[in-house]
Amino acid sequence: MSSEPGAAAGARVRALRHQRGLTLTALAAAAGIGKGSLSELESGRRNPTLDTLYAVAGPLGVPLAALLDFSAGAVASDGGFEGVLLHTERDETSTAEVYLLRVAPGVTRSSPAHASGAVEQLLVLSGSCRVEYAGTRLDVPPGGHAAWPADVPHRYTATGDGPLRAINVIVTPT
Repeated sequence: MSSEPGAAAGARVRALRHQRGLTLTALAAAAGIGKGSLSELESGRRNPTLDTLYAVAGPLGVPLAALLDFSAGAVASDGGFEGVLLHTERDETSTAEVYLLRVAPGVTRSSPAHASGAVEQLLVLSGSCRVEYAGTRLDVPPGGHAAWPADVPHRYTATGDGPLRAINVIVTPT
């Protein structure tokens, strides 16, 4: 993420933290990140990694898209993994986020538990993928689909020789 989107994400984290009455120390502890790192993120001095955004989204009780300002086209990436926010649908009961994922061969994306009741789905466009959660392992071929509870830690790995391209949908109750 460039510094401008990074600064904007940091400002959203700070605003959400204040809305929830959390101290910097409390959010850092809940997210499992250093207080200094969180402070630098909030002040715009550090660009957030995807791991950091997911880590703070959970304790703040918001979907990742909220930290990306629900902006279609926003990109979140980390070492061999890229997610492009295509669309967000929000109503009084839930938020649905739709991402295009590009994952390099052999790369694993581990995700902490999302908010309670969240469900995630993956439609593999090309490449192949292994999804793992709560002792379950699903191998998803090209054209295949997987769905799982996303309110538990989970991960997916690009298992083919080529990159994984997939549509990822995350639905989070509000």
